[in-house]
Amino acid sequence: MRKTLLAAALSLTPLAATASPNVLLVIADDMGVDASPCHAQGSSVVRMPTLEALCDTGRVYDNAHAYPTCSPTRASILTGLYASRTGVGSAGAGLATNTPSLFDRLNQQGKYASAVVGKWHLSESRRDLTHPAKLGVPTYYGIPSGGVQDYEDWRVVENGRTSTSSTYVTTAITDYAINWIDDQNKPWFLWLAYTAPHTPFHAPPSDLHSFGTLSENASAIRKDPRKHYFAALEALDTELGRLLDSLSPAERRDTVVIFTGDNGTTRQVTRRLNTQRDAKGTIYNGGTHVPMVITGPGVSKGRTEDPVQVTDIFDTILALTGARGQTADSHDLAPTFTGQSTTRDAAYIEHFSSRSGRGKPVYGWSIISEDYSLIAPEDAPMELYASSDQKQRKNLISKAKSEAEKLVALRQDYLN
Repeated sequence: MRKTLLAAALSLTPLAATASPNVLLVIADDMGVDASPCHAQGSSVVRMPTLEALCDTGRVYDNAHAYPTCSPTRASILTGLYASRTGVGSAGAGLATNTPSLFDRLNQQGKYASAVVGKWHLSESRRDLTHPAKLGVPTYYGIPSGGVQDYEDWRVVENGRTSTSSTYVTTAITDYAINWIDDQNKPWFLWLAYTAPHTPFHAPPSDLHSFGTLSENASAIRKDPRKHYFAALEALDTELGRLLDSLSPAERRDTVVIFTGDNGTTRQVTRRLNTQRDAKGTIYNGGTHVPMVITGPGVSKGRTEDPVQVTDIFDTILALTGARGQTADSHDLAPTFTGQSTTRDAAYIEHFSSRSGRGKPVYGWSIISEDYSLIAPEDAPMELYASSDQKQRKNLISKAKSEAEKLVALRQDYLN
């Protein structure tokens, strides 16, 4: 099956644009760029042939950024707004239901079927099981909170009704997505939000990954969860491949796939780097730099160094589907599909909360251009790093003050 998918993906004719393409948005939970086999700073351990096939045929974004935790990223994709405008600045913060959403735009247009399958994590209350519907989502199936306690014993919500499932979460999400797509008779947009490879670290079904027999001992996993983390990523990749294989050749040709991580890799996996900045929850690269790839009709193969961010997915999907209602904060990535530059000068990221955060977060903001990253930690001096300094070890703030001032001014322009 894996060879079939790879061959099918590589045989696509990417520049044959479709008037009303299907759009599949895939979000991996806690997958930073360091875990992506498609990126120079990515892992050489994990095998993700589905993702690699997408990268081999589509547009890879080497300077893509998300928010440091999942809820702000999801809120920003859903609304096309920066976190300071949505009010969702950290994990678990709730998005107001009167906020115009991507699904509102699609519903007004009336041409597309749409659904969210998987993790939501945008409601402040776990008891609010209809929160997706209040933001315009016609069909919802998945996990309304931040994750599950057990990948094979979990609570699932389907359109406001709760049940329990013993099916491996990644498989159950994929099963529902396949069945939902199968039922559609017009163009569709599917927001497919896997909870993998988010904690708890675990041993996925052995047929979904290449790591063989993994320990089930909780203490051993806590000491070094890397293999379990990568196995969960491979399981995600296998199940995503199964979904793409389920499409007919014509439907696959007419489908744009957008793949992204929602924040950096979790600290339990990156802790061997011996620094707090190289992980989820911080405004440094380790918390915001994520894999992003877009492939499908109208998208040529190549790589883009321009700064982009998850907020831009909003306008990009609206442009692809012909819907209206773009925002000033989001930039349509369509020009980059054929190698042109984006209209964005820098990615702008925020991280804030009125509550004390878990996992040693770094709050504040960062702005990332093609050449520099300006980091503004809360209650600490600003720091400036060259883009080539991916680990952000050499602070240039005293030597390049004019460059920092330009980025501060650009941030102010973005917020006006």
